[in-house]
Amino acid sequence: MNKSFINKIYLSHQDCVGCPSPEMVQDFFVDLVGTLFSDYSKMTFNSIKEFELHIEKLKLQLDQILYRSPGESDISTEALVEEFFEQIPVIHKKLEQDVQAMFEGDPAAKSSSEVIRTYPGFYAIAAYRFAHVLHKLGVKIIPRIITEHAHSKTGIDIHPAAVIGDYFCIDHGTGIVIGETTKIGNHVKIYQGVTLGALSVNKEDAEKKRHPTIDDNVIIYAGATILGGETVIGHDCIIGGNVWLTKSLAPHTKIYYKAKMSNGDTGETDIVIYKNKFNETI
Repeated sequence: MNKSFINKIYLSHQDCVGCPSPEMVQDFFVDLVGTLFSDYSKMTFNSIKEFELHIEKLKLQLDQILYRSPGESDISTEALVEEFFEQIPVIHKKLEQDVQAMFEGDPAAKSSSEVIRTYPGFYAIAAYRFAHVLHKLGVKIIPRIITEHAHSKTGIDIHPAAVIGDYFCIDHGTGIVIGETTKIGNHVKIYQGVTLGALSVNKEDAEKKRHPTIDDNVIIYAGATILGGETVIGHDCIIGGNVWLTKSLAPHTKIYYKAKMSNGDTGETDIVIYKNKFNETI
């Protein structure tokens, strides 16, 4: 390597002397999940005082992470840490609702503890819930590190800026993508391989709503792709496996592919079927 290149890399290190490593952020997230859910904890607490000291340690961890990330937020580090931990009871309640939705939505789940300890959906949603609060507080990079950590472990990619309602159920989950401007209502269930994405990836569209809106009580089966910021899936819709959608659906609509056998040598032909709540073809 020539000296100019070595000097260039050296200077980049000087510009980020105290930058928190992704591992530091990940460790904080893992400790936080273990603190809120004993089923996930690797620690044992012998007194309430010990537990309170542990929470103070978590606050210090976040303070150090934010202190080493200049420009992450316009709010002071101390105020941001306090505000984030004030939101912890709300996040915990939402995660308990998510666990309930996954337990009730998956016949294979034997207990809530099993969901917490083994389901990738829980881990990915937990990362999103924490990251989303930090994002709303104006923190820029740290939320992405948290959700990308969960992405690497679970194969579930949820942008921290997405808006997701209560009782969110992810079943299996591998390959799910939920884009930045996605809005998801309450009691929504999503299976593996679902993409809630954008029709355009142009940089000039970065500030626009590029991803779909999913209303309450929607089920989206494996492999479905729903694209576009103007695409709205009405409440109580059912989206079948491998469906590709770029337009809105009225509430109570079912859409799926139906295999039709051909008498010739052309094999199967997929036909898209739309039905409303009265089971009428649209």
